[in-house]
Amino acid sequence: MLAVLQMELQRLPGFRDFYPDDRAWLNYIFDTWRTTAMNFGLAEYDGPILEPTDLYRKKSGDELKSQLFRFVDQGGREVCLRPEMTPTLARLVAARERDFKKPIKWFSIAPFFRFEKPQKGRLREFYQINCDLIGDDSPAADAELISLAVHLLRGFGLTEKDFSVRLSNRHLWSDFFQRQNVPADRSAEFLNIIDKLGREGESRLAEKLATFNLTLDQVRAFLATPTEQLPGFEELFRELRWRGIDVFCELDLTIVRGLDYYSGLVFELFDRRQENRAIAGGGRYNKLIEVISDGAVDLPAAGFAIGDVVLRNFLEELPHTRALARERIAKRSLRAYIVITTESHRQEAVRLATRLREAGISVDFPLEAVKVAKQFQTAESLGAQYAVVIGQEWPQVRLKNLRTRGESVVLEGALEANLKLEN
Repeated sequence: MLAVLQMELQRLPGFRDFYPDDRAWLNYIFDTWRTTAMNFGLAEYDGPILEPTDLYRKKSGDELKSQLFRFVDQGGREVCLRPEMTPTLARLVAARERDFKKPIKWFSIAPFFRFEKPQKGRLREFYQINCDLIGDDSPAADAELISLAVHLLRGFGLTEKDFSVRLSNRHLWSDFFQRQNVPADRSAEFLNIIDKLGREGESRLAEKLATFNLTLDQVRAFLATPTEQLPGFEELFRELRWRGIDVFCELDLTIVRGLDYYSGLVFELFDRRQENRAIAGGGRYNKLIEVISDGAVDLPAAGFAIGDVVLRNFLEELPHTRALARERIAKRSLRAYIVITTESHRQEAVRLATRLREAGISVDFPLEAVKVAKQFQTAESLGAQYAVVIGQEWPQVRLKNLRTRGESVVLEGALEANLKLEN
């Protein structure tokens, strides 16, 4: 009976439980993302988790459409859990674009849902930061987004030795289509083939290309085009150099992005060891707002997203970023645990805890009489940085650093200052 109950209570495939340690990791990622995005002048927004399915039918690509968690609600509407943010953003901007100065610079941190096979770096529920710049079609705007993507990773201690930015442009493939007589209405199908280069068997790729009267050798010849013969990147790389991030960037024509709405520059961020999926990806989608609004609003736009699943895997794989994460997460843990060695002073301990909390210091204490050794064990298990030991010496207390094992005696009235100053 217990075994049957446990099977019934298991979480769904591709979804996660966030116990406190996992949630601490997620909060660390969110806090770093949010701080960096705001440092770049982006404002935070959000939208509904549930959207009309037609919003994604308009221009997202066949692969994404097949991954929708969709159903008919009690009102008879066909709806789905959002698989990405860009169509929602386009809808929001189209509705009120006159209310905002251009360029619009927004970001969101939100959950998304895709019904696909769970595997390393890919789940059915995941979180992303989405960053977008709307109303500016310049290379400077593109460079600003790429710079933000780089700094969103650098905020976790990653360097140019750990990851790179691969850049491409769909316009180059449009020129290739014309030269090779690829039908315009099959361009999305062709780009989907290119997007799978290196991830699908050569024989299967060759079969797909044959339907376009093309061979793998022809595609590879185009991919080998020397950098100096690729137009359209001069101003962008100048802007990247000014921002000091050109060392992260390289051209790679295999980067095309899988969604239909991308229309120009596209880019993805990868770990240099190539042991993970793309950490981030994005590009220009200059016509999506026009499509979503049925032609009512036409604004150029570009953006990118970073998912939490691949990022955390990557950060845990590298010793220096794993250590940094642990250090920063520890600093967000409980600041102090009050150890009550003399029950006659419990009233003073409770009042002290209340006062410290009101001062913005995270504090906990035992709710009933417990042996002193057990209290110290609890303090350690909660990750408390300090133990405030209250005993017969009150109003003097012992302040013990649980990490360095250093100890001092202070008056209870000076605890706020000491706990805020101590590291």
